[in-house]
Amino acid sequence: MTTVKNGELLKRLGVDIDAETLQLALTHRSFAYENGPLPHNERLEFLGDSVLGLAVTTELYNRFPDLSEGELAKRRAAVVSERSLAAIARSLDLGPHIRLGRGELLTHGDDKDSILADTMEALFGATFISCGDGCARDLVLRLTGALLDDAFVLGAGRDWKTEIQELAAELDMGDIQYVVTGTGPDHARVFEAQLEISDKVYGVGSGSAKKHAERAAAEAAYRYLTSQEDAPTTRLRADASESA
Repeated sequence: MTTVKNGELLKRLGVDIDAETLQLALTHRSFAYENGPLPHNERLEFLGDSVLGLAVTTELYNRFPDLSEGELAKRRAAVVSERSLAAIARSLDLGPHIRLGRGELLTHGDDKDSILADTMEALFGATFISCGDGCARDLVLRLTGALLDDAFVLGAGRDWKTEIQELAAELDMGDIQYVVTGTGPDHARVFEAQLEISDKVYGVGSGSAKKHAERAAAEAAYRYLTSQEDAPTTRLRADASESA
C-alpha cells in the first residue's frame, strides 16, 4: 500500500526518485528513533535546502535584471520560507506520505508547517541524488513558479499583521481587534479569527493555531482594503495554508 501511495506522490511531483531514496526522504526523525535507530531525512533536507536556494536565486537573478539586491533577497526569502514550502507540500497532499512517530501522529505532525517544509526540502535533495541537478532544478521551479512570478503572491514572506496595522493607521480607521473562536477536540482544534475595526469585519481567517488564523485574517483584510473592487464578504476569507 505504501508503494502505491508513494507512486501517486511521484506522479504529482513529476519525477522518478528511486524507492530507497524516496523512503528516506519521507522518514521523519521521530519515526526513525521509535523504529530503529533508522536513517532519517535530515541529511537529504540539508542537501535539498541548497538545491532549492541555488535554483531560486539563479532564476530570480536571470528573470528580474532590474531588481536590486535587496528586492531579490526579499523574493528569495519568501519563496524558500517555511510557510511557502508548507503550502506547496499541502498542494501535493504530502502529509499522509510522511513516516512519523506515534507522538507526531497524535499531534497531527503531518500538517505541521515545519515538518511539511523540511520534507519538501528532503524531496528536493532526493531528486538531486536520483535524477541529477537539472531535474531537481526543474522540480523546484515548477513548484515555486507562481511565487517567482507574482510579487503579491509572495505574501509568504510578509508580516500581514504589521502591514494591516500600518494600513489601518494610515487610513485613520481606528484600532484593530481580533475575535478568535475555536472548534473541535484539543488534538484537532481549528481556529477562526475575525479582524474587526470599529465593529466592522474586514477579514476572516482560519488555521490550526490562533496566530495562524489571525495572520490569515490580517492578509484577507489587507487584500480587501487594497483592492480596487468592493469585494463581498465571502471574498474576505483566507486559510492559514493559503497564506503560508
